Parts: sequence; C-alpha cells; structure tokens
Amino acid sequence: MTAVRDFKTEVPGHTDTYRLIYRKSFSQIIATVVTLVLLVGILASIVGNENFKWSIVGEYFTAAQITDGIMLTLQLTGICMVIGTALGILLALMRISGNRLLSRVAYVYIWFFRATPLLVQLIFWFNISALYPVFAFGIPGVGEMWSINTNAFITPMFAAILCLSLNEAAYMAEVIRGGFLGVGNGQSEAAKALGMNGFQVQRIILPQATRIIVPPTANQLITLLKNTSLVSIVGIADLLHSAQLIYSSNYQTIPLLIVAGIWYLIITSVLSVVQIYLEKHFSKGTRGSTPAKRIKRRRPSGTTSLGRA
Repeated sequence: MTAVRDFKTEVPGHTDTYRLIYRKSFSQIIATVVTLVLLVGILASIVGNENFKWSIVGEYFTAAQITDGIMLTLQLTGICMVIGTALGILLALMRISGNRLLSRVAYVYIWFFRATPLLVQLIFWFNISALYPVFAFGIPGVGEMWSINTNAFITPMFAAILCLSLNEAAYMAEVIRGGFLGVGNGQSEAAKALGMNGFQVQRIILPQATRIIVPPTANQLITLLKNTSLVSIVGIADLLHSAQLIYSSNYQTIPLLIVAGIWYLIITSVLSVVQIYLEKHFSKGTRGSTPAKRIKRRRPSGTTSLGRA
C-alpha cells in the first residue's frame, strides 16, 4: 500500500513536479485495521446500550438548572483566574527579585499550595471558623477596632473563590516566572545599559515573555474550569452540583453525569480553540511561527524514491 503526494520545486529556474511515495508496512496496516475495529465496537456499544438513556440526556441537556450551573461555573472560573493571575504575577516578581526574604516567602507559598491536594484546601477554608471563630483587627494599646463572625464571612462561595484563587496563584506564579526566565538576561542587561529604569525594562521583556506564558496559561484555565467541579462538595450549585441535585430526585445518575460531562467537553473544546488562535497571534514574527517553504533540488530521472510526474 502506498500514499502519493505531489509537490513542486521552489528553486528558481525549475518548475518540475515530483511525486513522493510513502510505503506503509504490513504492521501499520494491521494496527490501523485493529484500531478501526475497536473504535467501531466501542461506538456501537455506546450508541446501542439502552442503559445510557440518551433520551433523558437530551431532555436535561438544556434544562434551566443545568444552564444556571454552567453560568455559575464560568463565573467562578473567570473570577478565580483573574485573581489567581494577579497574585501569580506578584509571586513571580517576588521569586525573581533580589530580595532573599521575598523570594523565600514566595517559594514557600508556591511549595505549600502545589504540594497539598486542592480538595483538602477547599475543605480547610470552608471550616476555617473552627480555628478562627471571629476575624478581628485592632491596635495594641487601643483595642479592637473591627471584627466579624467567621461563619458569616466565609460563605461557601467565598471559600471556593478563596481556595481556587490561592491555589491557582501558585501555579500561575511558576508559569509567569518561566516566561520571564525564558526571555534571557541579555534583554534586561541591554535595556539597563541604555539607562532604562525597572518599569521600562519590564516593557521590553513582557511582550517577549507573553509568547511563552500564553500556552501554559490557557492550559491552567482549562484545568481550573475542571477543578471548579470540586466546589459541589460545599453545596455550590455549579454544573456538577446541578446535575447531582437533579439525579438525587429522579435517580437517573448516569444520564445526568453524561450531561455534565458533555458540557465540560464543549466548554473545554471552545477554550482549546481560543488557545490555538492566541498562540498563533503571539507567535507572529517569531522564528518558526510560519512553516518553512519546502525546497527540493532537481533529481535525475530514474531514481527509486522520487518518481517524475
């Protein structure tokens, strides 16, 4: 079995067309056939299995409770991403600063939030009132100036935003720090040699670092979107919790989980497409951003690997 593709030479003065022939081995053919058979079998088992109850999936796919959960999930993702990115920038600047104390504090923060499970963090912040029943602010010798009951302050929504934002900040700090380090010291040294101050130096480095920061940031956004499903354990009516509320009343667990899963797939796919366009935008003008033109030298007739078309 062979695959044929034509291409033209780009060498000035030559307009010959060549045919490149790819030969597939017998093992590749067997692997392709086996894979296709498995895919067809899996698809047939999913579509033909009545236990999936696709009619119920279609019935609740655009239900008001589900769409409200989607909106809350998107709002939670956006809020936490903005706060986490802002804190991540601050932590990244602390990590690369010359101040050893600030660098170590940022390192410990990043280490702690990356080393502990997100679910544990969420439960901890939701039950913080067990440690601090009252948040109070005062000045020694003057007395208490402000106080608030922790249970009234740390609502489930606030605990979720606080937990997800603080956790996201740790990961974004490393992403942003990697972007700054990826530019290289030569850029900042050259800017300082021209007499630029710190703010002007960052204006030189930031556009270059953005190209490195954008792809992993988009991945973090997708990860954060999926991590919001954990807030269902504290009673927040996100997408997953909305599906749980429905199947707790009609006992259609699998169909409602399929509804939630499909919506997560749709939102993640949209974000992935946006990520592709952002990567193309920020890679303009960089080396390797556009595919190199294929240049083939003229080959004499009668060769075995290339046949004259």
